[in-house]
Amino acid sequence: MNAPLLRARALTKRFGGLTAVADLDLEVHAGEILGVIGPNGAGKSTTFNMIAGATAPTAGSIDFDGAPIAGRPPHEIAARGIMRTFQHNQPFAGLSLAENVMVGMHTRFSAPLWKLIAGSRAAQRAERDARARAEALLDFVGLAEQRADDVGTLSFGQGRLLEIARGLAGEPRLMLFDEPAAGLTPAECERVAAIIRDIAARGIAVLLIEHDMRFLMALAERVAVLNFGRKIAEGAPAAVRADPAVLAAYLGSPAGDAHA
Repeated sequence: MNAPLLRARALTKRFGGLTAVADLDLEVHAGEILGVIGPNGAGKSTTFNMIAGATAPTAGSIDFDGAPIAGRPPHEIAARGIMRTFQHNQPFAGLSLAENVMVGMHTRFSAPLWKLIAGSRAAQRAERDARARAEALLDFVGLAEQRADDVGTLSFGQGRLLEIARGLAGEPRLMLFDEPAAGLTPAECERVAAIIRDIAARGIAVLLIEHDMRFLMALAERVAVLNFGRKIAEGAPAAVRADPAVLAAYLGSPAGDAHA
């Protein structure tokens, strides 16, 4: 197997006397879907925040494509090719869907600011290209017909699709999905799962955290399980689901939850 695109080693985060993540090793390869599960407070969101640059680790390392990124600011990490979606939709109010997606291209927009302000031909051409790409991404997630609509007209599920399109606008090599199935109907979950599979098929690495076990286990190729900030299991979904430590720590009663 090729070298991992993302590699975390002994990743640790302490908040005062609380250790949220402890000595975590994690790898994600290009085109792979890795799921991270664990009970509330297990350290999943903290791990995501360290990878995305929202939180600096206390110790350990994070390498992306061979370069260290631990402690780098979020905008720099995004420019390197790591994008994330959030559990709660965060559209830019008052803008159309296409304009929202174009905002996600800020790390890839080549025209200097003064040219954008002056409305130069190069900037106008870049804006046309950006709009065309935004519309293509909206088509990819199934929102092409609403491209000119205000974001306030979207349902919650459509807003989640917009979040994905905006994340893809930054041309990521790694996408972080924070509970993409939360609040969605079964049909919407199926649609999001299909989109995530298509994203991975394009060679983009996918790292996701999710409480919906049925959604995650059917989607992820590998699953890592955290409990009290430490990784207690990792492997194929079927193996993780049957792991006694996982059943005890995450799923509760082994007998009842194994049956579920």
